[in-house]
Amino acid sequence: MNRDINSKYFAPLRILGLMSGTSLDGLDLALCEFWRDEEIFHYQIIQAQTFEYSKDIITKLRYIFDSNALAFCQVEVEFSNFMAQCVNQLLGRIEKKPHYLASHGHTVFHQPERGLTKQIGSGAILAAKTGIPTICDFRTTDVALEGQGAPLVPIGDKLLFPQYDGCLNLGGIANISRYNSNTISAYDISLCNIPLNFLSEKYGFDYDKNGTLAQKGNINPHLLNKLNQPEYFLQQGAKSIGFEFFANFYLPLLENTQLSVEDKLRTVCEHIATQIVHHLKELKTVLVTGGGAKNSFLINLIKEKTDTQITIPEEQLIEFKEALIFAFLGYLRVNEENNCLHEVTGAKRDSCGGAIYI
Repeated sequence: MNRDINSKYFAPLRILGLMSGTSLDGLDLALCEFWRDEEIFHYQIIQAQTFEYSKDIITKLRYIFDSNALAFCQVEVEFSNFMAQCVNQLLGRIEKKPHYLASHGHTVFHQPERGLTKQIGSGAILAAKTGIPTICDFRTTDVALEGQGAPLVPIGDKLLFPQYDGCLNLGGIANISRYNSNTISAYDISLCNIPLNFLSEKYGFDYDKNGTLAQKGNINPHLLNKLNQPEYFLQQGAKSIGFEFFANFYLPLLENTQLSVEDKLRTVCEHIATQIVHHLKELKTVLVTGGGAKNSFLINLIKEKTDTQITIPEEQLIEFKEALIFAFLGYLRVNEENNCLHEVTGAKRDSCGGAIYI
C-alpha cells in the first residue's frame, strides 16, 4: 500500500469500540478519537456508555456454547441486532459520528489449541443497521497463524499507556500486559469476575459490590488448594483461557463444595489475588482496570501481597479501557498496521487482524 503518511496515517480518526466481556455485565461502547504525533499515539474518549443485558440475553449468551447450530445462529442474529440498536441509540445523542465501528463481539468458544475461536456479533449486520463501516473478527487470523488469538490488548497497552510497566485487567478473566522498551509479554492469568459473579448470584446480586460478601467469609484451605492446582497456572509463555475453563473446572468444584457462599467467595478472592501477585514481580507500576478494579476487597488483597504500585484510574477508564483498546485495534487495522503481536500470542508472525464490512 502507498500510504500518504501526512494525510492518512497521522490524520485523526473517530472509532466506536464495542466490547462484551465474559463477565456478562453489559455491552461497553466507547467513541474515541486517535491521532499520532511522530511516534506517540494519543487518544480521547468522546462518549462512553454501558448497555446492560436483559436476563434473557444473559441466559442465551451464557449457555450458547452448548446449543445446536440453528439456535447458535439465531442468538448471533439477535445479539447483533441488539448491538446495532445500542450503537444507534448512543449516536443519536451526539454530533460527532465515528468513521468506523470496531467490535470485539462476545466470545463463545476459545480453544486455540484446536485452532478455533468464535466471537459472535455480525459485522455485516452492524454495518447494515448503522450505516457505518464495521471492523470485527480480530482474533481468527492470529489463531490461523497458530497463535492463541489472545490477549489482543497488549499492543494498545504499550502504545497508549507507556508510563506504566504493565496493565492488569480484572474482567471476567484476569489478564496482564508486561512490557519494557525491548520486550512485551501478555497472557491470561486466571478467571476473575466469572466465578465471583456466579457466586454472588446465589444471593440475587449481579456482583459482590466492594467484595462485601467475600469479606464476611473465611478461607477454606482445601478449596484454595484445589483452585490453585491446574497445570495452566504453571505454563510459561503465550497462554489464554475462556469460559470453558469455568464450566469444566471451577463450576463443578464450587458446586460440589459444601461451604457457605461467603466462604467460597473469600477463598476464590484469595486464589485470584495469589495467582495475580506471581505476575507482578519486577514491575514497579501497574495500571489496573476492569470491573474487578472496583472490588476494593480484592484490590486490598493484591496490595497486601505485593510491593508493586497499584494505580486505579478514573472510573471512565476503569470501565471502558477494553472498548478503547478495541477501537485502537480498529485504528491500526484501518491503517494496515499490525495489531496482533506474535511475541504475545505465540503465532508465527505479527498480523493485522480484523474483517471490514462496509
